[in-house]
Amino acid sequence: MKTLIISYLSLVAGLTFLLSQEDELEASMNRGKEIYADFCVTCHLPTGEGVENTYPPLAKSDYLMANREASIRGVKYGQRGEMIVNGITYDNTMLPLGLDDEEVADVMNYINNSWGNKSEKMVTVEEVAAVGRR
Repeated sequence: MKTLIISYLSLVAGLTFLLSQEDELEASMNRGKEIYADFCVTCHLPTGEGVENTYPPLAKSDYLMANREASIRGVKYGQRGEMIVNGITYDNTMLPLGLDDEEVADVMNYINNSWGNKSEKMVTVEEVAAVGRR
């Protein structure tokens, strides 16, 4: 009986933890959606498809999913130079947006979980803060 109670409490604690993470991710994505609408939509468009050969797509982006730290760095500090996204080479400049670390985390969580993208790991403020200019 004691083992059953411990197992039950462990299960409840685990489910509570998972649900709180989902709530936290959903809240972050909601904030990120607003940031995206204010800062990103002009170039990357409402559905994240970008403009071929000019602004890379965020929707179903192989680069975004494979280059997490570089993607965070690009949003945080801006980005310049060549990158290959979904087999197409882009060579443009994205100026720094002036976002704080929480805003960067929120917009990254929105982008990483929208338009066919799915990230297993939530971007945190601490992770963004640890990303330097290089």
